[in-house]
Amino acid sequence: MEPLRGADPARIAGYRLFRRLGAGGMGVVYLARSGGGSLAAVKVIRAAYADDPGFRARFRREVETAGRVANPWVVPLLDADPDAESPWLATEFVPGPSLAEAVEECGPLPYRSARVLGARLAEALEAVHGAGLVHRDVKPANVLLAVDGPRMIDFGIARPPEDTALTASGMVVGSPGFLSPEQAQGRGREIGPASDVFSLGCLLAYAVTGERPFGWGSAAEVLVRTVHDEADLDAVPAPLLPLLRDCLAKEPGARPTVPEVRAALDRAGEAGGWLPESLTRLIARRSAAVLALPAVEATEVSGAPAGADTMPGGQERSKGTTRRRLLMLGSSAGVVAAGATAAWWTAGRPRRGPAQGGGTRLPEQVVALHADLTGDQKTAGLAQQNGVRLAVDHFNSRADRAFDLALQVHDDAGSTTRAQQIARQLSADDRVRAVIGPTTDACAKAVLEQYRKALLPMVCVSVGLDGVSAARYRTYAATRPPDRGLAAPLVAHLVRTVRTRRTMLIDDAAQGDFSWELCADVAQALRSGQRTTTRRTLAAEDETADDFRALAETVTDWKADAVLFAGGFERAAKLARALRAAGYSGARLATQHALDTRFFTVAGEAAEGWVFATTFLDPTRVTDAESFVAAYRHRFGTAPPWYSAEAYDATLFVTRALTTLGTSLTERGPLVGRLRETDYRGITKRLRYTSSGTGYTTKAMYLFQASGGRFRFLGQFEDATT
Repeated sequence: MEPLRGADPARIAGYRLFRRLGAGGMGVVYLARSGGGSLAAVKVIRAAYADDPGFRARFRREVETAGRVANPWVVPLLDADPDAESPWLATEFVPGPSLAEAVEECGPLPYRSARVLGARLAEALEAVHGAGLVHRDVKPANVLLAVDGPRMIDFGIARPPEDTALTASGMVVGSPGFLSPEQAQGRGREIGPASDVFSLGCLLAYAVTGERPFGWGSAAEVLVRTVHDEADLDAVPAPLLPLLRDCLAKEPGARPTVPEVRAALDRAGEAGGWLPESLTRLIARRSAAVLALPAVEATEVSGAPAGADTMPGGQERSKGTTRRRLLMLGSSAGVVAAGATAAWWTAGRPRRGPAQGGGTRLPEQVVALHADLTGDQKTAGLAQQNGVRLAVDHFNSRADRAFDLALQVHDDAGSTTRAQQIARQLSADDRVRAVIGPTTDACAKAVLEQYRKALLPMVCVSVGLDGVSAARYRTYAATRPPDRGLAAPLVAHLVRTVRTRRTMLIDDAAQGDFSWELCADVAQALRSGQRTTTRRTLAAEDETADDFRALAETVTDWKADAVLFAGGFERAAKLARALRAAGYSGARLATQHALDTRFFTVAGEAAEGWVFATTFLDPTRVTDAESFVAAYRHRFGTAPPWYSAEAYDATLFVTRALTTLGTSLTERGPLVGRLRETDYRGITKRLRYTSSGTGYTTKAMYLFQASGGRFRFLGQFEDATT
């Protein structure tokens, strides 16, 4: 729920509005209370659509359709006015999450829960079909979970089978991933009850595995797989497998009927206690939040940001809130949530007591650092460890904190095998709310799936994986841009500072796809009538001085005014020496893959002037980081190294999200979603989710220059090249 916004109405007809439950392109759904005191979900259509006669007619049909279906497992329509200035409809309020939210926050349902879910939804579909309708949009987001059973919602595109108003030939209507093949192909006249059976099969497969049976990707990709490929049911429990295979038959006539589906599942018995404890607690928390709403004569519009805790416990409950209403909202609202290789660490100083006095110990939330502390990348790993420790110190020193923060530290030594062991250990430790790390891309790739299955947020500081699905890997939070993003600062320097006309791009095959893709991106960005690029590849086995001499001669023969090398420090240093020997004096650029103090040792004087693009900064040169730098020097006796300040920010970003969730958090899932809603301004960057990918920042890229035997920080790339 979110507070109302300034433009939101205080009332709709006889309903007083309290909170926003959700919003989409066509309207907003509010939590409201009727004049009689009952709670309702009120859907209000946006003005832009209300002025469209065609849309208003479709909304009127939605109201009529919803009113025709009566079943305990279908959310009932309470009231509606499709002819109002702002058309609206009100349905019974269900305080539980959608199935989509439940799986994201608490993981897949156990087999018994899925059987009850399927049986009740089949019963709901019997009522829908009995009213002469086909739902056409059976999906996890359209199923709400309550303590006594599920509820089906949203009849916006439900129609009789013979109604082709929304199913003209070739038109695809519904949600890819849960559509039948006949829907995916726009075969409107073939869309009947069997189509809903297919969608129910997809939904149940998702419920028990957390995976869509036809995978992720673009809508077009999913639709093609739905029509032509077999569903991926490998993780479905064996007893459920035959039924789901039948439901997902490509031909409508080969699928079981809804009564047959219900009969196959209904042996699960009554739905009382049908949900796992984690979901019962989630419903209880949402019920309690609703009951905490104040009784007011006119809705108060809060100015607090979305996600802020806007429900202080001291406010009086609504007059309509009684013990009986509490039991109706959630019968389990009274439920109370009750490593050998890890180094536990908390603040070095005694913890301060709660801000409001008293001797009650604050609850504790645990984060884990998963890093390379003894392997090849230990410099970055140890820097992140120190940054995280300072963040924990800082948070635990705050008098207004709602909980104490504890830290576990795990060393994978840069080994993917060890990283996987740590990931399994942390996944099994339900005290751990989030992981900071790992340090390296290889270890991150190795544990990405494990942390996803455990719903354990993986907040990465120095990892920049490309091509990670934002939909599938919601747990992956990259607080730095991906590696391919480094093309932006390189191009900015080449165009604005060097003013290049002829750039040679050297693809280091030893770096794999990163080098090739970076060179391709830079070449594309530099393409113009005034600028020319050419590419050369340095084979992975090319290591001799003659190899680098030949490459340098290619640069000078082509008369390049700039060279970009996309390899590591040692090969970059060898190229630097060869270019100096060949008399080359143009611009020389590389990336953070080559930014290593050993570059100076190998390159010698030839290192001078090289420019490097990075995703980390030098905190000693940043005004906002002055307090951090002072604290780091005091604590560790040296200036903060690269990635220490970024790790500090990543940790406090997590604590911001944890704080907004309140002290009753007992599962990891809610944090996954809340991280994507959190906007945190740190000492190094602003962290907020960018819906275009898995990243939480887009412009945190910088330039350094080799000068006098050290790497001199030039600044954020846009500022440094202006």
